[in-house]
Amino acid sequence: MSIHRHQVRVYYDDTDAGGIVYHANYLRFAERARTEALRDMGVPHAEMAEQHGVFFMVRRTNLDYLAPARLDDSLVVETATVSVAGASVDLHQLVRHADGRPLVRIALQLVCVRLADHRPARIPPRWRVAMARLVAVGSAIGGSAAESAAGGVSGGQGSAKPPEFGSAEDAMGP
Repeated sequence: MSIHRHQVRVYYDDTDAGGIVYHANYLRFAERARTEALRDMGVPHAEMAEQHGVFFMVRRTNLDYLAPARLDDSLVVETATVSVAGASVDLHQLVRHADGRPLVRIALQLVCVRLADHRPARIPPRWRVAMARLVAVGSAIGGSAAESAAGGVSGGQGSAKPPEFGSAEDAMGP
């Protein structure tokens, strides 16, 4: 499996008074991309809730805005897993313009919780395996094979950035 890519079109209601995408809407784009990534891997959110009584909840996010998107722009949201633990998943997402320019870099942690009381719960096996398939890809572009075999990228939570995702300096130029 390669990095999951999801296309998004910027509509009028996604923009602010200045004609650029309102900052919080990048979170909506990222949520759609994560939902479609799970669906494309054969492990949709709804099935996890129905069969296991658990769902993913965002615990932490960090967004780095590199450049604006505008009305009618075509965007691509890339999603890669950094690591999978017992009840959590660390992901990197990158929103790119269709021409390849990086616009927003997102690091986030999802936690699996029970529907009944929102307490942490282990990620069900099918979802763990699906997310691990993206870990191998994430490690291939941002870490070593040893880190992949260990179940994630070493060096702390979300500390490694896949090089393909770039940096603020890459987006802004010299």
